[in-house]
Amino acid sequence: MSSSTSPTSPPIAWTDPQRQAAFEQWLGGLAPAHGIDPATVRSASADASFRRYFRVDTADGPRIVMDAPPAQEDCSPFVHMAGLLRGAGLNAPEVIAWDEARGFMLLSDLGDRTYLSALDDGNARALYGDALAALVRLQGIAAEGLVPAYDRALLAREMQLFPDWYVARHIGTELSDDEAAKLAACVGLILENNLAQPSVLVHRDYHSRNLMLSGEPGSAANPGILDFQDAVWGPITYDVASVLRDAYVELDEEVQIDYAVRYWERARKAGLPVGEDFGAFWRNFEWMGLQRHLKVLGIFARLSHRDGKDTYLDDLPLVWRYAHRVASRYNGLGPLAHLLERLAGTARIEGFY
Repeated sequence: MSSSTSPTSPPIAWTDPQRQAAFEQWLGGLAPAHGIDPATVRSASADASFRRYFRVDTADGPRIVMDAPPAQEDCSPFVHMAGLLRGAGLNAPEVIAWDEARGFMLLSDLGDRTYLSALDDGNARALYGDALAALVRLQGIAAEGLVPAYDRALLAREMQLFPDWYVARHIGTELSDDEAAKLAACVGLILENNLAQPSVLVHRDYHSRNLMLSGEPGSAANPGILDFQDAVWGPITYDVASVLRDAYVELDEEVQIDYAVRYWERARKAGLPVGEDFGAFWRNFEWMGLQRHLKVLGIFARLSHRDGKDTYLDDLPLVWRYAHRVASRYNGLGPLAHLLERLAGTARIEGFY
């Protein structure tokens, strides 16, 4: 098991004095009721969106404060999903206070140790066991109609990030008409597989940077679950692929298969629609993972070129290897594998072969 680099949390910095003043006024107003010490506010983390997180001390221990400008971030899905997850007994943040109009939120604190920072060869089996057990519980939530559908339009829009941002912007390459046609055919095959899979609640970013070591392995507190606001109703293999083929942690494939079998067995016992043939489930896992990894190649390129978050480029080689390996294995996807190879030579992808 190996971990790739991840962005570090920036120091607290306000570029908008009016927003800073609004934040300080809001937090100060909450201080008496919640025992908050405003002087202890410090950076907790930032993510790939416009949201920022601070940690603050209170009489009942540390709490998290979210700063999510309403013009860029709608916090309603976060609040909705936090309620669904907590209602199912999962360890998601409790929303203690929310200023919806200004985009400030006070949350319970799930700790400061992500799976990415905590995973090692001694605890990996236990931590992945907890993550997959929690995933089975999450997928058992009857959320159809309560979250958006992961439909063809959304899946296709995500995959379009690959030619738009990775190919055209990051690599600086224009596809020939033949390459564009072959890529479109491969995308069509991938979408047909994805849409044929049974649907459940999908976290959509269930991986080592959004899972917190919030308690001892095996305890009900572990893992803490973050960044669930983009949840959808969609393919059952999506979150399994997200956590076992993580963009930031590389597991040997035999380990992936071992963990996937354990998940599949647990999911079958829970009555989830994973099917009786693990081989078919694994094929669906690979094809779903390919959709995600093509999307992530585009997202990481966009984060660099549009948002100035260049550290995500360090994780491109692992994501490329995931995508290339699957595209090389299955009938109909050979043109995609060849395209990835051509682009890898231009991008100087480490490990290209």
